[in-house]
Amino acid sequence: MIIIVAFIFSSRFSISAQETVKKEAVLEKVSQIDSYVRQIRGYLHERPELSAQEFETSRFLQEEVEKLGLTVTKVEGTGFYAVLDTRRPGRTIGLRTDIDGLPIEENPFNLKQRKQWISKNEGVSHACGHDGHMAILLGSIKILHDLKDQLTGKIVFIFEEGEETNSGIHAMIEALRPLQIDAIYGNHLNSKLNTGELFIQGGPIMAGTGTIAFDVIGRGGHAARPDLSINPIFAAANILNGVSIAWNNQRDITKTLTLGVTQIQGGETYNVIPNSVYIGGTIRFFDKEEGEKGFELLRKVAGDIARAHNCTVTFHDKMGVALNPVVNDPVLTVFTRNAIKEIYPDKVISGDQHIWYAAETFARYSELAPAVFLFVGIKNDELGSGAEHHNDRFDLDEDALQYGVGAMVQFAVQYLHSYTD
Repeated sequence: MIIIVAFIFSSRFSISAQETVKKEAVLEKVSQIDSYVRQIRGYLHERPELSAQEFETSRFLQEEVEKLGLTVTKVEGTGFYAVLDTRRPGRTIGLRTDIDGLPIEENPFNLKQRKQWISKNEGVSHACGHDGHMAILLGSIKILHDLKDQLTGKIVFIFEEGEETNSGIHAMIEALRPLQIDAIYGNHLNSKLNTGELFIQGGPIMAGTGTIAFDVIGRGGHAARPDLSINPIFAAANILNGVSIAWNNQRDITKTLTLGVTQIQGGETYNVIPNSVYIGGTIRFFDKEEGEKGFELLRKVAGDIARAHNCTVTFHDKMGVALNPVVNDPVLTVFTRNAIKEIYPDKVISGDQHIWYAAETFARYSELAPAVFLFVGIKNDELGSGAEHHNDRFDLDEDALQYGVGAMVQFAVQYLHSYTD
């Protein structure tokens, strides 16, 4: 009996192997869905919403998913996920997109000409490509739904609230834990890569980030008698000088650790010494331990120099590491590169010069399963796309979306086929 059952079980998977989706079928599906993906991207680009306020965006996305008969599971806030269950044994994978826009007034022109799509929501725009990410995932869902009879296992489609502010990632991670996902895939459009280039590399590919936030506290008074006050402005200035010197002399220079001081705020008028000065900014790193050391150094220097000026320092609760680097699982990266090179043999690239100093909440998905994150190039000089992310002239070449869809679908198809037992 055991032998018979084993034979039946083995036969079922050998049949599944014969029904593997061929690369030509993937490329054909991508071509057929291209107009839909562009339409979705344009619709969403015109209607951006800020982090944790993506109410209409989430509603629209849920409706598109439900049109395919998939059940939506809402997560606290505006995020949600849906599961495509093939009803056949196999692995479970996650495919993720972010859904929020930025508080940036959009410039109607990119680097060369008027944009095809322009935000209709004043003061808000998709200046980082999240509209493209959503379109890529929706297009992939439609294709994978069409192919489900040739697939095994389950696919979890993840729509994450508030990537720009980290507002939705914790709730999403907790909601996904019970699903026992085996691998998670994500992508980010990248304005430094040419249209169609696909950057796939193991190890750290996006920086971790931490927040600098502290007050230098003195004692305010009249500017006519600075000797009767304790001026925190001089202390703050010396802290910044001291930190910049310590940064170059008291830490491991072989490990990248950037110090970005972006705020120094103190005083309201010319003849009043303020009680305090606020200093803010960020630290970026690719090694968490080095990031932690950076904050230790900053706290020590700030405290010591403040005391030399008879001031004190109060560090805000948010000061410290906020996100770890995005680190691609080495084994999953090799698998992903090989799978995607089957359909785009001349598009897959790597190299440390393409590592991105921006941070991404995708880093946290590694808590759930091996994860891989790739960049999809959108730069086209003739079109005028290629402005920095988080820039009012940011634009994307919609020809790039097909490569994002193709890569995502190919990953899902090949992973589920390769891990059927």
